[in-house]
Parts: sequence; structure tokens; C-alpha cells
Amino acid sequence: MSSLMASPAMAMRKLGPCFISSTPAIGSAISMPLLMLQSRNASTKTSASTIEGGNESDEKLPAADGSRKDNKGIASYWGVSTPKIKNADGTEWKWSCFKPGDTYSSNLSIDLKKHHVPITWGDKLALWTVKSLRLPTDIFFKKRYGCRAMMLETVAAVPGMVGGLLLHCKSLRRFEQSGGWIRALLEEAENERMHLMTFMEVSQPKWYERALVFAVQGLFFNAYFIAYLASPKLAHRMVGYLEEEAIYSYTQFLKELDQGNIENAPAPAIAIDYWRLSPNATLRDVVMVVRADEAHHRDVNHFASDIHAQGHQLRELPAPVGYH
Repeated sequence: MSSLMASPAMAMRKLGPCFISSTPAIGSAISMPLLMLQSRNASTKTSASTIEGGNESDEKLPAADGSRKDNKGIASYWGVSTPKIKNADGTEWKWSCFKPGDTYSSNLSIDLKKHHVPITWGDKLALWTVKSLRLPTDIFFKKRYGCRAMMLETVAAVPGMVGGLLLHCKSLRRFEQSGGWIRALLEEAENERMHLMTFMEVSQPKWYERALVFAVQGLFFNAYFIAYLASPKLAHRMVGYLEEEAIYSYTQFLKELDQGNIENAPAPAIAIDYWRLSPNATLRDVVMVVRADEAHHRDVNHFASDIHAQGHQLRELPAPVGYH
């Protein structure tokens, strides 16, 4: 019995050195990742101290208006860097929100009077919806076309993004190409957003107008999302009519400028670079190119709706990418 009691004790004495000797091994295995983590944290802190310490570099960071401004260099563990972009003449590109390859000269010769005559009940519903949305807009903004343009562009950039998003998800679900329509619709959304960035330089929104944008954009996004899921043909037709109304609004804007009721101020710098306008371009020139953009968006959306109306899918026909 005593031998049985003694055997566990002897076994523990024999195994004891193993347990004792293994402890440092475990400790060292744990300490290695900790040392590596501390090393990474130290490098991150070093990067942060580089920013705070005032070590300057040639990098330029985006300003609030989308331009690039001088700033202190940013070092990152991830190795991501912002490339320097040059103009054709070798000077530095000043904008971070778009690149020289995104700029273009708008086609002002496009027919502004085209109109899709509603035939089906869906066409009539789309036209009636757009007309009903115009009434409160006219009452609220009246002839404040600068503010009107800025506010409406916050909504106009939504349909292209929603349509591109839903087509993207559809392409993933069905393992099929989109025919370039995802890019075309996202391109439209980006173009409308650039309209907003331009008119932000012309008119600054008041606090209640920002609140209005928050509410209207939320309602319109969800309503258009549901409409596109239910009927892409109806959704695109509605946007086509919406762009027709935008053409009319910008035509009225031009009349006010020509009559001297609105100051024909110099064009914002962002507009001159984005649409490749002359250096002495004015607000009137900006409204002209924006109106031409809206006419192109009108054509694209009515075309998309016609494709669905004729029983086809968008992917079956090449998208008009780069249609300006």
C-alpha cells in the first residue's frame, strides 16, 4: 500500500523537471508574438510621430473642396501611397476627386427637345410621378435656380447608384456579365455628383436645406430602390422624364442669366477643369454643359427603358459607357 502511495509522488518528482523546463518554452512562444506586436505598434507610433514631428514631404492631401493641398507626409505600415498626378504640360494636378482622364468636353449640339411620348400605363405613371414632384419644388425654390440646382443634384445622383448597385448584385447572383451597364449607371451617378460639387461653389445650403436633403434623399433612395426591383423599365422611364424636367429647369436658369436677374459670375475652378472649359468661362458656360449632361442622361435612361419594354435584358446590348 505504501509503495502504491509512493509511486505517484515519485512519478511527480520525475515529471517535475519536465513541467518546470517547459514553462520557459511556453513563455517564449507567447512572448514572440507580443514582441512582434509591440514592434508593429512602435512602427505605427513612429509613423504618427513623423506626421506630428513636422517632417514634410511633397505629398498633397485632399482639401474640403476636392483639391489637393500641401500637408505633412503620411507614413503607413500598409505601404499605400497616393501617386502624384501631372497635367499634360507637366504641372501638378490639383484635384483629388477626379483625374485628368475623367475630364471631357461636353457635346452641346445634342437635341434638347427630344421627348418620349407616354404610351403605356407605366409611361404615364412615370410622367405623372415626375410632374407631381416638380410642383413642390417650384413652390419651395421659385426662381432661386442656383440653390435649386444644388439641391436637386443631391437627388439626381441617386438613380444611377441604385441601378448600378442592383445590377451589380444581379450579376453576382446569376454569374453573368452586365454588358457594361453597371459602369454606365455608376458613371451617370458620378457625373451628377460632380454637378453638385460645382454648384456648391455657387450657392451654399442653409441648415434647413441640408435637413431637407437628408429627408428627401432618404425617402427617394428607398422608393427608387423598390421601384427598380419591381420594374426596371418603369424606373428608367421615370429617370428619363426627370432628366427632361432638369433640361427645362436649366433652360430657365439660362434665361435668368441672360436677363441679368442672376449674376453671370466666373465659372468655378472645378468646373473649368472637369469640363475642359476656357479659363475665362462663366456660370452660363457651366449651366450649358450641365444641361447637355442631363440631355445625355435622358437618352440613356429612355434607351434602357425601351430595352426592357421590348422584352430584352440590359446586358444583351452594349451600354453607352462614356456617352457625354
